[in-house]
Amino acid sequence: MTTLRVRRRGGAGKYTIWARYRDPQRWSSWAPHIREVRAEGPLRPGLEGEVVGMLGVTARFEVLEVDEARGSWTWVVRSGPVSLRIEHEVSDGSAGLVLSGPAPAVIGYAPIARAALGRLVAR
Repeated sequence: MTTLRVRRRGGAGKYTIWARYRDPQRWSSWAPHIREVRAEGPLRPGLEGEVVGMLGVTARFEVLEVDEARGSWTWVVRSGPVSLRIEHEVSDGSAGLVLSGPAPAVIGYAPIARAALGRLVAR
């Protein structure tokens, strides 16, 4: 199990960043590797669904925790035998995450996550 932290700063405020997280249907607007999200409703504990990535690759997910006051949420994403736990944190002008999972998946996903966070925090 490998853990890696990624953080990006930008011009968006905490509430703008949180609004972009809160609605899974908006995820593809700042995370270009996500083509579609199949989930019902806003971000909340117990929300389950599927993200469709490039080339139609799909991953199932479950949101474990959401703390809107702190600006944090945690989910588990699974594609085949690979599972990543991703803990997100938002503050004014920045967003970060902690990736935990098998080393090849964590190392491979980190640059993609860094690019997506850059778009998430942009004004």
